[in-house]
Amino acid sequence: MNNQDASRFPKRIYTEDEVKQAKTLIDNGYRHRVKIKGSADFKQKAKQAIDHIRTAGYYDFFRTYIEKIEEIDGLTQLRQSEASIWANKYTVSNPVDAAGILVQKANQMKEYLEGKLYYGGQAEKRSYQKRIEFLEELGRKSRETNVTAECERLIKLWKESSLVY
Repeated sequence: MNNQDASRFPKRIYTEDEVKQAKTLIDNGYRHRVKIKGSADFKQKAKQAIDHIRTAGYYDFFRTYIEKIEEIDGLTQLRQSEASIWANKYTVSNPVDAAGILVQKANQMKEYLEGKLYYGGQAEKRSYQKRIEFLEELGRKSRETNVTAECERLIKLWKESSLVY
């Protein structure tokens, strides 16, 4: 399925029928053309994060579930009904960390569409594990020593904080 079928993808993913339609399209190979909306600096840093997602081999996974990244002044959050991530400028200030956040949110969207409980303690644990898995893969695949070092630093932080769960 190509992105010419985008007109069939629901504009919002809220009702049971809309979720079912989105899931069916995704299961049949639909992928979003990811859009980034915001200031020039936000777009640049979000694109760097997307480049890291590509490097790690997670771009197909990401664009399966996320259509848009939009800059906001508030708290970063997944907008399930829009298949989008609202993020503030601080979220993308570190592109390696931002890439991890974006993959984590894509995983939450995946669980939403699969009908799994995508919030709460166990769901948070699964999403952190996905983030760590991504950072490990980025660290292995990146040729940039600063990216590899940042992955190692973030993995250590996430593994230490995951002891809470």
